[in-house]
Amino acid sequence: MAPRTVRNFIGGQAIEDGAVASFFDKIDPVSGSVSARVQEADRRLVDDAVRAARRAVEGAWGATPAGQRCTLLRRVADRIEERFEDFVAAEIADTGKPVTQARELDVARAVLNFRSFADTIASAGQTSFLTDLANGRQALNYAMRKPLGVVAVIVPWNLPLLLLTWKVAPALACGNAVVVKPSEETPSTATLLGEVLTEVGIPDGAYNVVHGFGAGSAGEFLVGHPGIDGVTFTGSTATGSAIMAASAPRVRPISFELGGKNAAIVFDDADIESTLDGLTRSVFANTGQVCLCTERIYVQRGVFEEIVEGLAARARALTLGNPYAEGTTTGPLISTAHRQKVLAYYALAEESGAKTIVGGGVPTLADDLNGGAWIEPTLWTGLTNADRPMREEIFGPVAGLVPFDTEEEAIGLANDTDYGLAASVWTTNLSRGHRVAQRMNVGMAWVNTWYLRDLRSPFGGVGLSGIGREGGTNSLDFYTEQTNVCVQL
Repeated sequence: MAPRTVRNFIGGQAIEDGAVASFFDKIDPVSGSVSARVQEADRRLVDDAVRAARRAVEGAWGATPAGQRCTLLRRVADRIEERFEDFVAAEIADTGKPVTQARELDVARAVLNFRSFADTIASAGQTSFLTDLANGRQALNYAMRKPLGVVAVIVPWNLPLLLLTWKVAPALACGNAVVVKPSEETPSTATLLGEVLTEVGIPDGAYNVVHGFGAGSAGEFLVGHPGIDGVTFTGSTATGSAIMAASAPRVRPISFELGGKNAAIVFDDADIESTLDGLTRSVFANTGQVCLCTERIYVQRGVFEEIVEGLAARARALTLGNPYAEGTTTGPLISTAHRQKVLAYYALAEESGAKTIVGGGVPTLADDLNGGAWIEPTLWTGLTNADRPMREEIFGPVAGLVPFDTEEEAIGLANDTDYGLAASVWTTNLSRGHRVAQRMNVGMAWVNTWYLRDLRSPFGGVGLSGIGREGGTNSLDFYTEQTNVCVQL
């Protein structure tokens, strides 16, 4: 079967191949074969996309009342449900993740993102103040929210549809137009979403997609374009720094959710089975390719061996294989290049004195899978916070386990990082759970759970993990500008 073509989407339509100078291959991480040819947007196409977005903001989309925008976003959610399996297939073709995850997390959350932000906009109010003046009169101050304008949306490859819709839904709900640059590794669902938006009646130009790479390609052309009014980005800290530098000359608003080196703290009074279930998810979900995944586990000494042995048993029980096969729990990494990075950390950990409890290499699978980017789920003991594998984000199915004795020691170990995205605390002492979670230097802290989300709550990190918060009304604060109107009565 010939590889499919993934096209740029500008002004409400897919771009014909003849209008594009170059293409690149999308490699299937499951088999290592070419699964698609992707149009690479040059500077001219990026400019076309930004201009199309500007026309939408200043024209039909900008003139659409908020209530109508919310109605359209709910139709988008309905249409994604109608084309649910199309999105599942596109997500699997790009990422290789198991079909159950693509259905239950990625595509289901895309539907929920559009509905949630439609509800948020529909119920959002404005702040107002009645001010008493010295002459006995009063003044009314009220704030008007206006769209930010044309927003560059840059999303990563680990949860491409989930994170795309997490940004696009509130941006459109607030009346902005967007130019999306998906990862070159996962281009498919962004273009497919463009088809859906057009089908439900979103005006041409409100949503645009340009494909390509970062430096010297679509990413650089987009963030450096003078017609962009703001940038929202999820990805690596290094790329975030480069985008910040490109945005600085025009003082553009930015919202960054960046890397993490997330910690879990397990106290000796934790419910062992539920803790092991939670840690299995937080370490190995999506083959460890989630910004919120746990890579550092601090365990109180009295239950250290029990947690190590139990988590290792669960790691060995994971099933790597064809994403559509019944029972598959774990897919490949996104690419063989990323696998080389993760394997380099596996080697570095052993050089640093780690004891590999489970994994540590490349698995042997069926012949039709051996060309893919497969890697073994891995656990270490014997490392300290001074070792690079415990300080640098690896972004794979791996964690180091370290014992501790006291609560203060655990807090110090968990906070000993340049990152600050998420943490989890495992204890049956609810007072301690509250106390320790509140002392985590992170944007999100869970107690006796992981990845449990209310989409109205703030999402983001501190330190090298990002700038700003999105989610619920926090997203409104980024995707709108406020004008205060003062009227003397």
